[in-house]
Formats: sequence, C-alpha cells, structure tokens
Amino acid sequence: MSPDAAEQHRAAILAKHARMANQIATFFASKPREEGIAGVAEHINKFWEPRMRRHLFELVDSGGEGLHELVRAAAGIIRRPAEEVVPAGAAAAGAAAPAGA
Repeated sequence: MSPDAAEQHRAAILAKHARMANQIATFFASKPREEGIAGVAEHINKFWEPRMRRHLFELVDSGGEGLHELVRAAAGIIRRPAEEVVPAGAAAAGAAAPAGA
C-alpha cells in the first residue's frame, strides 16, 4: 500500500470511529446531560476494543473537531488504552502492531 493510500485508509477509519461515537452520543442526547455523558463513556468502555478507543483519543487529542459535544465531555471518563508498541522493523514492513489494554 502506498503512503498516500495508507493515509487515506487511516483517515477513513478515524472518520468511521468518529461517526460511531457520534451515533452513540445522539442516542444519549435525550438524557439529562450527566447521564448522557456517563452513558456514552460506559458504552465505549464496554464495547470498543482498545484500538478503537485509541483512534477516538487521537481525534480528541487533536481538538475533537467533528465529535459530538457529549463524546468530548465523556472523554475524561473513557478508559484511555495503553500506547501501541510496534516491534522493531515492523513499522518499516507495514505490519500491524499488537493491540494492548
């Protein structure tokens, strides 16, 4: 995969996870604010694998643009996964790093 194609793929994955998080937030938006925030965090903590949460935090850490306000508010109580460890030589070969946390 070319570097441009890899970057486009990564951007598509981040956009998909943002859309999914926003759908969760839309569901909880009818609840009282604190209940909605807790619901978003609980759902993501229960059902999202570490890699998905890592992608979500990439979006949050870069300003959260495009994320529903409840997702941004819930970020403080969503479990942040451990950093991925890429084995030496794996990044150059394009291999996926093992998921942790």
